[in-house]
Amino acid sequence: MAFEYQMIKSHFSRSLVKIDIDLDRNKKGEINLWQRRYWEHQIRDDKDLQAHIDYIHFNPVKHGHVENVTDWPYSSFHRYVRLGIYDDDWGHHVPKHVNGAFGE
Repeated sequence: MAFEYQMIKSHFSRSLVKIDIDLDRNKKGEINLWQRRYWEHQIRDDKDLQAHIDYIHFNPVKHGHVENVTDWPYSSFHRYVRLGIYDDDWGHHVPKHVNGAFGE
């Protein structure tokens, strides 16, 4: 399975280079596109799943890309709002289980 992910990442990176997208490189000349470390976590139950989904939705705010979850246009959060799973004002305050709970 890890080999498949490596192949997908390699193909994607090379495709970006092929169409002249400028990518940062490290001292070894490797493209700085992919996270070096991999943190695997098996979802234990519905509560754990919800905590991870919340984390994913709040991540652009946590990293300073946007001020509110609703401002990140690429998020599945907008679909969750349409489905009634989240209120559209969710994330205006940091959920306790999101703040630092995943070892970043």
